[in-house]
Amino acid sequence: MELVTEDAYRAFLRHHESVPIENTNVKLSKKWLIESFQPSDYSPQEWTVWSFPDRGDWATHIGNYRGNWSPFIPRNLIDRYTKPGELVCDPMLGSGTTLVECKLLGRNGIGVDINPDAAMVSMNRLDFQYHPIDDVYVEPKLEVHVGDARKLDLIVDETIDLVLTHPPYAGIVPYSNGRVSGDLSALRFPDFFQAIGQVASECFRILKPGRYCAILIGDTRKHRHYIPIHIGVLAKFLDAGFILKEDIIKLQHKTASSRGGRWGGHSYDFYKIAHEHLYVFRKPSKDDNLSEYKNSMRWW
Repeated sequence: MELVTEDAYRAFLRHHESVPIENTNVKLSKKWLIESFQPSDYSPQEWTVWSFPDRGDWATHIGNYRGNWSPFIPRNLIDRYTKPGELVCDPMLGSGTTLVECKLLGRNGIGVDINPDAAMVSMNRLDFQYHPIDDVYVEPKLEVHVGDARKLDLIVDETIDLVLTHPPYAGIVPYSNGRVSGDLSALRFPDFFQAIGQVASECFRILKPGRYCAILIGDTRKHRHYIPIHIGVLAKFLDAGFILKEDIIKLQHKTASSRGGRWGGHSYDFYKIAHEHLYVFRKPSKDDNLSEYKNSMRWW
């Protein structure tokens, strides 16, 4: 892990107007013109099916980074599982959605991404002033690092209050197009699941006992068959020692053909994959009695 300093970011911004992510150039803003710092229609989710037809465009949230998650997701998770001043980590940060929400909600945050260009996009999304009229709000400490989610070596054991992240769905979206060694989006099965197992172990290590880790993951198709990526990810996080707290179905809107469609001469009965799994795991605490849980999970 290597911290992206403010000086390094400013130097980068002077010489770059955009960065290559996947097959597009993501533009960087020299100065954000923000109309609203908070969503106009936010209410905490209460059910295990989440749907956000309006993906959210407050603060610096924009949808030009393919595959980034709706800011409503980290907002709900941060709101429910942390308090102001606590420490959140996103080990696969992407365009920085999680840390933007940390900034707005007064949570300290550490974001990590293996792609240096993605780290600069995140720094750019965080490059705005926010001073709410709120006696409770304290400016949080936010850090962006370039590093591998499989080796979060600068994060001390059991210091994180909440881990949440949106990993690549194997090779569906090639975020660095082979330019970055170790990029999970360049891996095929079974190497992808092996890497996810290492990510799960690191998430378990850095998380405080009794606290939560949330992962959003979706599936794909291969030739004529449905590939349930979420099952492999679930298994790796359970193997790492986590307990499954929630399985939330997140509905997809404006579904791209790359995750389900008609191509290569193949057709599907229900061709648009329009859901993802948001798994919320808990790290057991020392006082937990897990016998009942283990008995109920013997079938696994």
